[in-house]
Amino acid sequence: MMSIRIADKYAHLRPFIESIPERMEHEGETIHNGRNLIKVMQTPDGLTVNVKRYHAPHFLNAIIYSTSLRTPKGQRAYEYPSILLSKGVETPEAVAYIENRVMGILKESYFISLQCPYPNRFYEVIKMKEEECLPLAEAFARFTAHMHEEQLLHRDYSPGNILWQKDDKGEYHFSVVDINRMYFGEVAMKAGCANFARLWGSKKFFTRIAEVYAKERGMNYEDCLSNIMEQRKLFWTKYSKRHNISFELDL
Repeated sequence: MMSIRIADKYAHLRPFIESIPERMEHEGETIHNGRNLIKVMQTPDGLTVNVKRYHAPHFLNAIIYSTSLRTPKGQRAYEYPSILLSKGVETPEAVAYIENRVMGILKESYFISLQCPYPNRFYEVIKMKEEECLPLAEAFARFTAHMHEEQLLHRDYSPGNILWQKDDKGEYHFSVVDINRMYFGEVAMKAGCANFARLWGSKKFFTRIAEVYAKERGMNYEDCLSNIMEQRKLFWTKYSKRHNISFELDL
């Protein structure tokens, strides 16, 4: 059985939303095709939307997601944007959520959001010159500090999930995506510093992040820097044992 939730603002798109499962097979621009499929599509009224199809979960997870034990990923992805936006943290606005169940067991699900127009992701930092990346580090540290002060912690704070752009006035804008894994509650210093662990960049880049992040949150700079560097080393040392890294790590 297919169930659909559509944000009131986009109720007029119901016919298009209902056709998403069929359209995913032959329409749209594919931007990721792995366990989950992500496509960019155009709505009849000209909106650019991002459609993510979540693969049917494995048997045990299917049972867990089909009960009240845990909310499905797509449902969380649909419900969380309004929370972040209400606290001044940019993330693409949710449009709709589609869920397919067979005999009450969760199968495929779809999350539809507006497509973020920001062209850059944090992968680019590793190639940027120092004079370019340090102002970015400062702005990003303020953005992250604001998010943590608002009791929001993105548990998948990786380069591909942070989009940004620099406008004509030289101001930086950030938007976070793939937010189905969020923690809502007080973010202590150690947890906040550990949130930077998966990002790329030089020691100077993270030193500047620590300076600004500590100032914005009223914390000790040396403690912040020590925690950030320690958590980065732990993450990347473990990661490098299982994956090939295509760039030189500066730990």
